[in-house]
Amino acid sequence: MFAVIKTGGKQFRVTANDRITTAKIEGNPGDTVAFGTVLMLTDGEKTTLDAKALSEITVAAEIVEQARGEKVIAFKKRRRQNSKRKRGFRAELTVIRITDILTGGKKPEMKKGEASPVALKAASSETNGKATAKAAPKAAKAAAAAEALDASNLSLISGVGPTIEKKLRAAGITSWNDIASWSEADIAKWDEELKLRGRATREEWVEQAKELLAGKPPRAKADQAEQASGEDY
Repeated sequence: MFAVIKTGGKQFRVTANDRITTAKIEGNPGDTVAFGTVLMLTDGEKTTLDAKALSEITVAAEIVEQARGEKVIAFKKRRRQNSKRKRGFRAELTVIRITDILTGGKKPEMKKGEASPVALKAASSETNGKATAKAAPKAAKAAAAAEALDASNLSLISGVGPTIEKKLRAAGITSWNDIASWSEADIAKWDEELKLRGRATREEWVEQAKELLAGKPPRAKADQAEQASGEDY
């Protein structure tokens, strides 16, 4: 017996004990999940395609692990515009194991797995008072925003164009962390060696790098609009 289910915008042909990777499904390893969108069921020589009959079929599965896909690089360059953007992306995925294909309107027993240590720690911190409860979502949002951006994308710092970025990388300065750790002496040193003409101080590169690491949007209006829309300009 096998069924064709739809989840995350894709279709999967599944049988009992199959392991498949889908778009992220909320839950912890060991949790039971149910798929009610069944497109076809084949049992021996009998195939069911009737929508009413398929609505009474449920495919049960168990979450094996939460994973991430391979990094994909998106590079955008505008000719003769002195502009380029490089960003990385890793899809959130979930590995599941099909446990049963239930017919006749039967529903699976929904089991809960153990939460990960990270999730338990977050849940524990939420019980430490109202202030902690309010701060946790903000911290999580900032962390997610910082993770969504590529820390090696120096061009998101206002005042760093392609020419200056090339100089910085040649000098071994390849991420926001490198710039955020600069002291006044470091700024003076790089200003002289790379002929920045006071741009690092004037444009507040150190402060900008710290803001980006904290999850804040880039200062440049064009970069903010691009980040909000999710599209390259």
